[in-house]
Amino acid sequence: MNDLRIYFKKLSKKAVIPEYSKKGDACCDLTVIEDYLIKPGDIILARTGFAMALPEGFEAQIRPRSGLALKGLTVVNSPGTIDSSYRGEVKIIFTNLGKENITFKSGDRVAQMKFSVVFTGYFLDIGDNDLEDTERGSYGFGSTGF
Repeated sequence: MNDLRIYFKKLSKKAVIPEYSKKGDACCDLTVIEDYLIKPGDIILARTGFAMALPEGFEAQIRPRSGLALKGLTVVNSPGTIDSSYRGEVKIIFTNLGKENITFKSGDRVAQMKFSVVFTGYFLDIGDNDLEDTERGSYGFGSTGF
């Protein structure tokens, strides 16, 4: 079992501590504490009403729920990252890419959160030397087909 102890603090009486819907789920559901109307093209910042303390070496990723994504709702900076050093309220940046208004009521499940291990890079400047060659080389967008 890969259990991670995370401390939560309710900043609002309406806050809901995240829960997993089913055993084995990779993500837990997040709810909002206010009502929202998101028109097509709008970007909003939605409140969850809680803060949390992640252990060092971990992050939380905020992702869209698939049913809402099918309607055109997504997390703008998906996945949104919450660092282990952050102690403020968890908020979610949504945008409506669909053609219809999307509404949330306080207490609605609107996004999901996944916890991941963080690897820190160690950056080395190689100066005027060349990087190691690979089969792909410097070919970028679309170089492997669509």
